[in-house]
Amino acid sequence: MAIRVYECDESEIEELKKLLNYDPYTDKGIDINNIKNDKYNDVIFKRQEYEIKNGSMISLPSSRYFLYLKANEDFLKKAEELFKEKFKTVKRTDKDIEEKIIKYINDEESKANQGFGAIFG
Repeated sequence: MAIRVYECDESEIEELKKLLNYDPYTDKGIDINNIKNDKYNDVIFKRQEYEIKNGSMISLPSSRYFLYLKANEDFLKKAEELFKEKFKTVKRTDKDIEEKIIKYINDEESKANQGFGAIFG
């Protein structure tokens, strides 16, 4: 699995969250035949590992949001195409910021795992 980090302006974060939480296969109002014809029918973020972080959490501007996304390369390629098509500000973040966010999330997971270990250990 690959990990990528994307950034987004505050103005588009709510729309991005809707996309991330949407699964067309659980939407009762969608015709299944329309899903089959959609070129992004297999880009379902809800089925991937992702987190959204506000920039202020990692000493970056609070007007920026960061999407941590862990998925296979094919999924990430299609996701980037979808981002370009639907959003003006969503783009892959700079390498140094990406590394900082990945480290932050890994540290959070490590602390959570240690906490569970203390409870159940």
